Amino acid sequence: MKFIFKKEAYVFIGLFSLLLTSCLQEQKTAYLNKEEHKNEILQKTFSNELLLTINYLDSLSKSENAKDLEKHYLQARLHFKKAEPVLAFVDSENYKFLNQPNILKIEEEDATDIKINNPTGFQVLEEEIFTDAPGIKTITDHAIKTKSRLELIEKNLNFNYIKPYHVLWMIRDQIIRTALTGITGFDSPVLEHSLSEGQITYSALKAYLDIYKDEFNDQTLYKAWEQAIEKALNALTGEFNSFNRYAFIKNNTHNNLKLWNKTVSDWKVKFPFTKAINNDATSLFSKNTFNLNHFSDYNDSLTEVKINLGKKLFFETELSASKTISCATCHIPEKGYSDGLTISKGVTRNSPTLLYAGLQKGFFYDNRSGSLEGQIVSVINNENEFHSDLEAFENTIKHNTWYVETFKTTFNDSINQEHIRHAIASFIRSLAPFNSKFDNNINDLDNTLTTSEINGFNLFTGKAKCTTCHFAPLFNGTVPTTFKETEMELIGVPKTNDSINVEIDDDLGRYDLFHTPERKHFFKTTTVRNVAKTAPYMHNGVFNTLEEVLDFYNKGGGAGLGIALENQTLPPDALNLTSSEIKDIIAFLNSLTDEKENTPSSI
Repeated sequence: MKFIFKKEAYVFIGLFSLLLTSCLQEQKTAYLNKEEHKNEILQKTFSNELLLTINYLDSLSKSENAKDLEKHYLQARLHFKKAEPVLAFVDSENYKFLNQPNILKIEEEDATDIKINNPTGFQVLEEEIFTDAPGIKTITDHAIKTKSRLELIEKNLNFNYIKPYHVLWMIRDQIIRTALTGITGFDSPVLEHSLSEGQITYSALKAYLDIYKDEFNDQTLYKAWEQAIEKALNALTGEFNSFNRYAFIKNNTHNNLKLWNKTVSDWKVKFPFTKAINNDATSLFSKNTFNLNHFSDYNDSLTEVKINLGKKLFFETELSASKTISCATCHIPEKGYSDGLTISKGVTRNSPTLLYAGLQKGFFYDNRSGSLEGQIVSVINNENEFHSDLEAFENTIKHNTWYVETFKTTFNDSINQEHIRHAIASFIRSLAPFNSKFDNNINDLDNTLTTSEINGFNLFTGKAKCTTCHFAPLFNGTVPTTFKETEMELIGVPKTNDSINVEIDDDLGRYDLFHTPERKHFFKTTTVRNVAKTAPYMHNGVFNTLEEVLDFYNKGGGAGLGIALENQTLPPDALNLTSSEIKDIIAFLNSLTDEKENTPSSI
């Protein structure tokens, strides 16, 4: 009898477990089916926008008069912008292809693998259509190429993998994209439809977010998004040149990021990794904005011990062959980690700042190194700089008891060349304080910016088109929102500051690496943060003041001065900035001076 009871009990328990497992499986299946259904709606909505874009591009390719060309372009662009939040996230490379600037795209893997591609896509179409004499054949060719790429994308859509965290990343990327490249005129260079296109993308965000409305546990948070988007739509009005970008970022973008972080918590989302922007960032201009590991080959976080070790190595003169120079010889803290010389001693170019140097993807003026660690090797080996090598570095350090103990503590290992490079690079990566007057004000920590400084920022990011190369918030050539590439430009820097007998500087820049003719005189776009401390300016130190720099740009760069440059990437047209506007831009640039390094104490 006892046996029978046990047997019946086991049967009951087994049946209950089976039923429970079945119920849980059904719940999981129902959740997955619900998630798949939302993804299907997202894919269908996105696909519809692509198909409409394709249809208008098809009409564009068959048009032969200016009125029809303009009409069909604007319709195609409208639907492309509606698709942008999703397209830029799920297929960033094709998005870049379709929305690239109208300049040659050159890829140089090595001397045997150089690709030179003519641009195509919407920016090219805009420049070709909205001109006094549109070239029908050229426009038709670009319309067909653009349409074909979109058709390929549309035929290969598969959103089955989309998870809630993908949706949240997509939303945040578009908020950042609108702020950093949308409202600046980066991708609407002729029409300057940046504000109306910002409205289109924010409206699209509302539609995409609505698909995932039931992900919100707190529906008041969803209502907050509706209100925030409506506020942004109302703000994105007016005329391009007079638009207050400072107010938009401070009052909309940053508030959107705070709301986004609340949504992450509400959706109970866990991100599998961190992209260029930290997952908890609530500002674009903060020390906590960027994930430093994104810009490094190393995935370990910075520590105070590692930074201080790197700082001591940075100032160490015993490591040079002459025992008289250190990294700080050419990168002086009081001069914004530059040296104040036209051309630095022992080299052929001006010494750039190291502040924010860790937040870029290319190093040296010609981008020849892909990491800080690689740059350090070149400097050490240069016979006109350290005139040493890493082996000699290593041997010198091994004879110093403090270094031996500190390396062991920091890296749990003995001294080696990799750790030496990484320690110095870690110190340089720490030099990104984001505590300038401008940063403190846009982060609402202070309220001290003058009208001139705010107007200068709005000019810098608007009429003057400075941020189409010096992208905020780093104000260097590292391109938002992926921050995967640091661009080089040909702006036509002259040999001397002589406005009458103007000649291009002899330095061929990037060309010297691979001898690609189309790369002559190309140089990396460096940051203008702390520019008040880093005179003289340009790779050859040709300009002594910011007034001279602004005058050069205002005239259209080298081409505007009369230098014949086939591949100048800076528009050759005069900016027509007034003297008052130039003063305002300089006032803004001065507001980018950091208050202090904000790094660990020296040893």
